[in-house]
Amino acid sequence: MARPGIDTPDHRARPGIDTPDHRGRTGLDRAGRDLDRNPDVVVREVDLTSEGWHVLRRTTFDYRRRDGRWETQQRETYDRGNGAVVLPYDAERGCVLLTRQFRYPAYVNDHPDGMLVEAAAGLLDGDDPLAAVRREAAEELGVTLGPIAHILDAYMSPGSVTERLFFYAAPYTPVDRTGAGGGLEEDGEDIEVLELPFAEALAMVRDGRITDGKTIMLLQWAALDGPFAPAADTG
Repeated sequence: MARPGIDTPDHRARPGIDTPDHRGRTGLDRAGRDLDRNPDVVVREVDLTSEGWHVLRRTTFDYRRRDGRWETQQRETYDRGNGAVVLPYDAERGCVLLTRQFRYPAYVNDHPDGMLVEAAAGLLDGDDPLAAVRREAAEELGVTLGPIAHILDAYMSPGSVTERLFFYAAPYTPVDRTGAGGGLEEDGEDIEVLELPFAEALAMVRDGRITDGKTIMLLQWAALDGPFAPAADTG
């Protein structure tokens, strides 16, 4: 006779795997199983360790080292989806639009008050990146963007987080500020809109008042190659 919990197979439905989780997702343990783009990596097993709003997985794979030896490794990956970020700038008035909001992960990791100055950003949530940055600019900054330039894409924390971030910049004028911004209260957002002189924003990077990576990258782009770059030497 089978002993319950010992010999009996566990046929319980697992949310996010066999049955929809609270976000309607199934098959969350399938991510990565079919990867074959790199012949030196063979995925063996994917375990779903947490299926909260975002997903934590532990993946076991075989990896062929540069000297030809194969070894088995495990990595945990945090999957929060991809995102997009935008820097609106007014070159004529010499300013940029940024946000300030509370970030608990920064607060718990030694930031003085958790209030980070950032470029407007958000997860794609099913939109393409351009649509996402227009949405976030309207919701967070209250600005309606016209032409938008793609700057770069980057994996911001590739050792553990799967997110790919799409970077954009766009000109704006005072007439484009068509709303109050501030984010969506139903999503728990409480965002302050900051219109700052570009020189002040750069100074905030230098003295540590801006410590957000994506924002620093966009401000440095604007200073080196973007709207606030020194004029090319034509001599």
